[in-house]
Amino acid sequence: MLNSTIKSLKSSTTASQKSEGVTATRRKNLTATVATKPVWIALAVLLISALLFMGLNAHGNWDFILAFRGKKLLALLIVGYSIGVSTLLFQSLTHNPILTPALLGFDALYVLIQSLLVYFLGASNLFSQQPLLKFTIEIGLMVVASLLLFRFLFTRSSQNLSRLILAGIIFGVLFRSLSSLIARLISPEDFITVQAASFAQFNTINPTMMWTSLAICVVSAVFIWRWRHQVDVLMLGKAHALNLGVDYQALTRKLLIVIAVLVATATAFVGPVIFLGLLVCALTNRMSKAMYHSERLVLVSLIAMICLVLGQTFFEQVLGMAGVLSVVIELLGGVVFIMLILSQYRPQKA
Repeated sequence: MLNSTIKSLKSSTTASQKSEGVTATRRKNLTATVATKPVWIALAVLLISALLFMGLNAHGNWDFILAFRGKKLLALLIVGYSIGVSTLLFQSLTHNPILTPALLGFDALYVLIQSLLVYFLGASNLFSQQPLLKFTIEIGLMVVASLLLFRFLFTRSSQNLSRLILAGIIFGVLFRSLSSLIARLISPEDFITVQAASFAQFNTINPTMMWTSLAICVVSAVFIWRWRHQVDVLMLGKAHALNLGVDYQALTRKLLIVIAVLVATATAFVGPVIFLGLLVCALTNRMSKAMYHSERLVLVSLIAMICLVLGQTFFEQVLGMAGVLSVVIELLGGVVFIMLILSQYRPQKA
């Protein structure tokens, strides 16, 4: 009796060890698949997310659903591409994984532009009646301001993280202070208009602005894809890039122009989204083991699109618009930003 009990215990122990070994093997295989084929996995998840966004709670009203949700889906894809690619290029240019163009005060600049337009022209003005004209002016002003800021930051001989973040904080505080001053000078009705423009809106999509933004994204994608190998060399540093024949100044200038245009397009299209780029770039760095931009550019775009499409699906169809997606993105992105700063500080302290 005792021998049979011992044998049964051994067999059960062996079976549990085998099951644990199989589970560990499956986990390793899954990890290896994610590491070797992250783009295909992200593409599959994006397709599933798009199907859920288009078909969840449709109830057979396909004539209305395809037109209404299709425009919103395309707008989410445009914003995801613009924010993800611009942030990844900016981090490749600055060689720092916690810097984004949004951290340099561009969201505050957008709110300041909205405040100035409302203050001088009123809430119901020519630009509100012609959104394409307003969209074009906003992009032009933000691109000019971005290029001036980039030129100021990247012409210094000693560039470091502290200088860039300090410049972003200074300009952000300046723009927010001016916006707050204007908010005290305008009427309550005009203030509501400015307040609504201070947060990203994924529900109200202007078709004309959407097609203009799509055209900008397609043109920028063509140029960025042609420069992808030069950006790989740029990751080695300025000295190595010059030795390998890359025109560092010209490439930097072109990348800054593209970054400024993409950030301005996304911000003028839906509003300011500060930490989305930081969040998706952090996820891309975790999923992709390769440093080639031919993979990372595609992956960061897909991850940004997944975050927006899945998040909007959850808030619209599950929560019934009981929350705002942009607020959750800012919360998660802020947490990731703090974690990245702490992870960089620990090795220096040690």
